[in-house]
Amino acid sequence: MEPFVYPVANLIAGVDEVGRGPLVGAVVTAAVILDPANPIIGLADSKKLSEKKRLALFDEIKEKALCWSLGRAEPEEIDRLNILHATMLAMQRAVNGLSIQPDFVLIDGNRCPTLPMKSLAVVKGDDRVAEISAASILAKVSRDREMAELDLLFPQYGFAQHKGYPTAFHLAKLAEFGVIEHYRKSFAPVRRELGLE
Repeated sequence: MEPFVYPVANLIAGVDEVGRGPLVGAVVTAAVILDPANPIIGLADSKKLSEKKRLALFDEIKEKALCWSLGRAEPEEIDRLNILHATMLAMQRAVNGLSIQPDFVLIDGNRCPTLPMKSLAVVKGDDRVAEISAASILAKVSRDREMAELDLLFPQYGFAQHKGYPTAFHLAKLAEFGVIEHYRKSFAPVRRELGLE
């Protein structure tokens, strides 16, 4: 993969999302401006890191970054807007939540939300851009924790294990126990379960 060439800018924020595919819970985004004077070793795509490494980096990013912010869109927003638009909204919320305004935003993927500053979509950015890697780690750990909390409330679904993704195990539990309010009702397996297909 070719190395990423950074745009000329003073304050660059990286943005990533976690949770487009799950049937349950919010889509969670993060925006991070790293401190060049305080480098963080070992940043990589959150999906490629062990949970232990992710948790250690999560704390280090929050401590060393110039600023960071989480954004989200809830299941009812996902159902109303569709997952793509809800993800863009959650990304806008993460950027708007930064205590320092960046002058350039790098976004993982192939599409940028509408932002008040310049932005660029970077395909495979979570692997190529440290700021996006940091955002992916913050978003993933935050969302995984929410799934662990949901698992305590509804242990029969196994949310801590599959994180809401439509695994065979999850679909079997959905069929057995039905739809709770945290589900995204516009997603096909949930629609089928509700008899809306």
